[in-house]
Amino acid sequence: MIAHGSLSPGRDLDHYIHAISAFEILTPKAERALARQYRDEGNLDAARLLVLSHLRFVVHLTRSYSGYGLAQTDLIQEGNIGLMKAVKRFDPEYGVRLVSFAVHWIKAEIHEFILRNWRIVKVATTKAQRKLFFKLRSAKKRLGWMSGDEVRAIALDLGVAPEEVARMESRLASADASFDVNPSDHADATDAPAQHLVDPQSDPAELVATEDDNDEVRDRLHRSLALLDERSRDIIASRWLADDKLTLQDLGARYQVSAERIRQIETKAMKKLRDSMATFRPGHGELSRTCAN
Repeated sequence: MIAHGSLSPGRDLDHYIHAISAFEILTPKAERALARQYRDEGNLDAARLLVLSHLRFVVHLTRSYSGYGLAQTDLIQEGNIGLMKAVKRFDPEYGVRLVSFAVHWIKAEIHEFILRNWRIVKVATTKAQRKLFFKLRSAKKRLGWMSGDEVRAIALDLGVAPEEVARMESRLASADASFDVNPSDHADATDAPAQHLVDPQSDPAELVATEDDNDEVRDRLHRSLALLDERSRDIIASRWLADDKLTLQDLGARYQVSAERIRQIETKAMKKLRDSMATFRPGHGELSRTCAN
């Protein structure tokens, strides 16, 4: 609806405020005429003038949100979006000025932006929580921790449970913490939350048990390989255990047989390995049954 790159508050806020102050405030008659042109004829130039003449009002509203630690230029951008939405929906036959109609849309966009960006973790998701967030933010400018009477008064005013008020107050009192310590902060790395997470692979008992299991598997594998004939053992080792593994064709050339014959020997040897490894019991050096070669 509005395409004025030079009117971007992100470039230079002082220049932006000076530029928009050049647009005259519309008289009620002129405002109604422009609104009718846009509503009835889709005249975008009329809508553009309605927006431009109210940009200073958006700046005025954003000044009341300076306590959230967010850039005023960002708040202005969001407020301008709300203003354009208001112009799109404004009906001059309502009998109210555009500025009175637009305040809701402007604040709605600013509120959404604040709730998305004020904290990493969302502090308000429902409509009641959002009203409570801004109500308490306003009250906290005057109060420390609220008394029980103050909590109940706000809860009654907003139609929520006192517990919700207390919970929101606690959220507002908390602050975001960095998960990892920034080296530039010269902070103790042990203070970072990341340093206090449990590493499932660092339990000494688990590490010892895992190492024992691995030793047992290696022992069973070595004893099972010893039960194979020399050629089968060499094929298994060359195909699966060597760093530079050989192909069926390579082994066929070595033993002067076909690749298919090597595959058959490998399949039979693998079955013997699985059977023999399954018969070894932990702590026993003998087979529970005899495996034929």
